[in-house]
Amino acid sequence: MSALSRLERRSALTLACVISLRLFGLFLIMPVFSVYAQTMPDASDWLIGMALGVYGLGQMLLQIPLGMLSDRIGRKPAITLGLGVFIVGGLVAAASHTLVGIVIGRALQGMGAVAGAGTALAADLTREENRSKVMGIIGVSIGMAFLLALILGPPLEAIDGLPGLFAATSLLALFALILLWLIVPTPERSKAPAASSFGGVASMLGDSRLMVLNGSVFFLHMLLTASFVGLPLLLVNQLHLPVQKHWELYLPVMVIAALVMGGMMHRMKEVAQSLRIVQACIVVIGVSLVLFALGGDHVLLLGVAATLFFSGFNLLEASLPSLVSRLAPAELRGAAMGAYSTSQFVGAFVGGALGGYALGRLGPAGVFACAAAMTLLWLPLVVVGARRIAARAVAAEADCKTGLSTQS
Repeated sequence: MSALSRLERRSALTLACVISLRLFGLFLIMPVFSVYAQTMPDASDWLIGMALGVYGLGQMLLQIPLGMLSDRIGRKPAITLGLGVFIVGGLVAAASHTLVGIVIGRALQGMGAVAGAGTALAADLTREENRSKVMGIIGVSIGMAFLLALILGPPLEAIDGLPGLFAATSLLALFALILLWLIVPTPERSKAPAASSFGGVASMLGDSRLMVLNGSVFFLHMLLTASFVGLPLLLVNQLHLPVQKHWELYLPVMVIAALVMGGMMHRMKEVAQSLRIVQACIVVIGVSLVLFALGGDHVLLLGVAATLFFSGFNLLEASLPSLVSRLAPAELRGAAMGAYSTSQFVGAFVGGALGGYALGRLGPAGVFACAAAMTLLWLPLVVVGARRIAARAVAAEADCKTGLSTQS
């Protein structure tokens, strides 16, 4: 990989801020919600899981349309539209006093489906050989946002309750919108009307290589959301660790996970090697979920499990979108990233529903047992698809070299 140019560095850092600010707002409620939602008048395990995961429903419906819209009208206008809807959703949730109202607000937040367009904008502003590095920077920012949310969520909730957290999500999204227009560069936009038709998009969505990557991010975020249905309750009920002290577990865990991701990103220059790392991360996540299920009241074992889980999660969060952007056609990159983000948030929705159901039936440990079982479905998907992806990537690189040789 060559060094980042000034434009690429500026694009990566500012887009990392835009994306991580929005996600920081979403992450803020995760470490506290399942504990405090139990005190609400209409509380139930099912509604708690739905409130955590329902934003994925809006993402599921609108990621591809907004990604396609960004291919046609430009990335920034499409992202602005999505962030506006997200801001409204946060305000609705902040004004709600029941879980049903929060579910509605979270669903509106999910309709601000800008992840695909945002990632496509990052890809537009960087050269292909540096795209993994840029996605790594964005991935690190997301990891840091996640870490800060886990640390700051409990004390901020103690100050102004859940309404204050939801209001904060809207303020952060507004700040992200300001950064988008004032600092993020605007790329030259070129579109191919024939390729960006619905037929072209349908053909792209049927690409088996992208289907494997989309399936992977579905499982990744399903497991994340399900885990946060059970993890805060596990820490409070079995370890008797107050919510305000959960950061004492999360801080060292996320620092180690960030270091692991930083140390591994340089190994992901080639598609084949990236896919091998993806498979290893799935195994690590599966082992961590088993440890969560068995950890019970052993804080050291839970710390090891959390370190393994978030190391695998952060690395996949950075590497998977890079692979999609490299494999998708340039003129359909927005739609491809929209499809990827759709899968991501469908996974969040399913994970919330699955986690809520498992919590009611099996308790917090059962949530992790069910999540661990899901990795047995995920790993074969990647193993079967990896050879096909790698083979096609090698063939494409060979064709490119042949064409260059012919021209010379």
